[in-house]
Amino acid sequence: MRGVHTILAPAFFLLLASLPSPTRSASLRRSTLYRGDSIAVEDASGDVLVSPSGNFWCGFYKVATNAYTLAVWFARSADATVAWTANRDAPVNGRGSHAVFLRDGSLVLQDFDGHVAWMTNTSGTPADRVVLLDTGNLVVSDAGGSILWQSFDWPTDTLLPYQPITRYKRLVSASAKGLPYSGYYNFYFDSNNILNLIYDGPEISSNYWPDPFKQWWQNNRTAYNSSRYGSLDRYGAFTASDHTRFNASDVGDAGVMRRLTLDYDGNLRLYSLDNGDGTWHATWVALPRQCDVHGICGRYGVCSYLPELACSCPEGFVPSDASNWSKGCRRREFYDVRCGEPVYFAEMPGFDFWGFDFNYTPGLTMETCRKICLDDCDCQAFGYRMGTGECYPKITLWNGRAPDIVKQNIFLKVPTRIKGLKPAVLEFHGHDCTVHERNASVGSSYFQHVRGNKISFVYFYSFLAAAFVVEAIFIAVGYLFVFRADPAASGRGVRDDEGYALLFSHFRRFTYDELSDVTGKFTHKLGRGASGTVYKGVLDDGRSIAVKRLDDLTQADEVFRSEMSVIGRINHMNLVRMWGFCSEHSHRILVYEFVENGSLDKALFCDAGGEDALGWRSRYKIAVGVAKGLAYLHHECLEWIVHCDVKPENILLDAELDPKITDFGLVKLLSRDACGRLVMSGRVQGTRGYVAPEWAMGVPITGKADVYSFGVVLVELMRGRRVSDWVVVVVDGREEGDEDDARVDLQRMVEWIRGEMKKGDDERCSWMEEEFMDPRLRGDFSHLQAAAMLELAVSCVDDDPSRRPSMDAVLQKLLLLEDTASMRYA
Repeated sequence: MRGVHTILAPAFFLLLASLPSPTRSASLRRSTLYRGDSIAVEDASGDVLVSPSGNFWCGFYKVATNAYTLAVWFARSADATVAWTANRDAPVNGRGSHAVFLRDGSLVLQDFDGHVAWMTNTSGTPADRVVLLDTGNLVVSDAGGSILWQSFDWPTDTLLPYQPITRYKRLVSASAKGLPYSGYYNFYFDSNNILNLIYDGPEISSNYWPDPFKQWWQNNRTAYNSSRYGSLDRYGAFTASDHTRFNASDVGDAGVMRRLTLDYDGNLRLYSLDNGDGTWHATWVALPRQCDVHGICGRYGVCSYLPELACSCPEGFVPSDASNWSKGCRRREFYDVRCGEPVYFAEMPGFDFWGFDFNYTPGLTMETCRKICLDDCDCQAFGYRMGTGECYPKITLWNGRAPDIVKQNIFLKVPTRIKGLKPAVLEFHGHDCTVHERNASVGSSYFQHVRGNKISFVYFYSFLAAAFVVEAIFIAVGYLFVFRADPAASGRGVRDDEGYALLFSHFRRFTYDELSDVTGKFTHKLGRGASGTVYKGVLDDGRSIAVKRLDDLTQADEVFRSEMSVIGRINHMNLVRMWGFCSEHSHRILVYEFVENGSLDKALFCDAGGEDALGWRSRYKIAVGVAKGLAYLHHECLEWIVHCDVKPENILLDAELDPKITDFGLVKLLSRDACGRLVMSGRVQGTRGYVAPEWAMGVPITGKADVYSFGVVLVELMRGRRVSDWVVVVVDGREEGDEDDARVDLQRMVEWIRGEMKKGDDERCSWMEEEFMDPRLRGDFSHLQAAAMLELAVSCVDDDPSRRPSMDAVLQKLLLLEDTASMRYA
């Protein structure tokens, strides 16, 4: 009967989601999953496992607009604080995803397309049930209660009472507040058997607790106990094998719910839950001063209290990424110090940059210390402590802190061509982390209305009847499949190991040598773009691939793989499919499907008379396909992805001239903010002629930038020429000039188009055919479609992003006229 329940569940969930009921969530809460049972993402708030006391819930937890993880959280906390996450670096889609306890005994998390995002290792065991215990431990056990797998063995960023940390387990912080992704801070046992906090970033690794400048015995630790075991008890006391000891300020109260969490800011805190209002209170903290956490302000960055913690850059430096202070600061242009050039030392009184000292020597004069740094090209600065003569030459500058050591100064090496630099003057650069796009479009399926950071999903009741009929058909087919199919065949079901192998082999990690072999040592060059060079290759199974070697990508391997886990699972017919990647040493390579007919620019801007030019039906099909792909990226895929470089070169055509967008997600790889998502300002990422005006304004970029670029592509599909190559200036409805250095004023051209479109049908038709449309079409196009496309393009390239339609609205308008290719204006 549980099999019948699994089949009937989707229709039941849809009906319940459509009819608000105060009791529907409670009716789906259960204590146990048996083989064949599942949890659906569509009712994330109600379809949950509940611990016997009700203190913990397990189910789908929303982490972004359309992204969910399988998590365990505190049910009585006001913010539903997460204690454990199964798939923190690979969230699944908010529609169609399931957590299934398979009949082979494994608990599997499946994405909307059947992709296995996470699973336990209990396949083939006598596993009988999945239960959430009162300790917050999610377990897979046999009928006798013996635990075969438990979440306590796989901590994320939190330890619960009696959950151990061992030599093989560590806590890893979140990448940012409110996000599940793995960050750079770790709590772990090192090779000396000592519990440590470490910043393990893409450029450096640096221990910062316990005091790294003291020996283990000075920190009251022992290095001789190799058992490497530590845990928190329910009274609020933590003990470990290296003699680490600390207590909560309310130690002794066994009735308080507690957690030990390595927070996203790198600090380790012990929290107690207030049962009255559901809020958490920190009852112990590893580092009382947050500036003691390493990596918090990045290279050259200075941490200070004003009185709240703030990161800043010394004068002469600017933030590397104003939205992500962990990337620190960089020297302004022309401020780099070249080896051998004349330099002086600019004083930073009372400042310090922790660590990365070389040739430390006590008892030196200031001049001797200065000469040590001056004679070494790698020395960027030196610290000098007055009175003791301690000299700290610095090979790199990290973990800066504002004046609080009055007897030590930092002396920064500066080229003499830079006059009067005062690095003790700090420059603060604020930045809003704005990532959500307001979508006010009217579409045909699910609609998302974003108000601030709160998102509500509106189900349209007019579609309920049709959807229910479809569900009924699926139920009938499912019934026939389960009960009428061959028993041997039905027994294979979802446990087919070859099926799992196929799912996992679709997207995989390639070695550098493997890709070098299949591309002829990277000799079969297809082209070069802004992000890297593309080569053709052929895999052993005969599949042709396009291999892109990324330029100037310095992300750490684990960060790169985390991004690939999202981008690699994006699947849409109008997006180029990624088949894998390579991340070895400095090599960052992407592997895509090979698309036969090359890029749109070659097909559209060719000079082949009229014979090889794209026909109107193909052009309109391309416009619709590109709109579908962008609408998927903006509104449907796991994370909203802004392409930021929509242009004909990034639109490929397959054998049927169906378009496939490529290079999506690359800007996300190159430009992450502190929230782990895309927010860009200042530096233009797109291509001249396609770049939205907001790029030059230094404001956060949303999907409306892609809408602008798409509008330019629409104009080019009709005109047959690049907008940026039009060497004419539109004046009073006439085209004048033919100078090579002339540049089209897009907004003046838009006004010209608007003026012509207001004319009567005959005049408008004549103008489009004789003056505007690609002459290679020879008048063979749908005037109705062309007029609608031109009107749409004009709205897309509006200077004000808020007045541009969303990609979903653009797609709906194009689809309305998709079948009118034979229509003409009279």
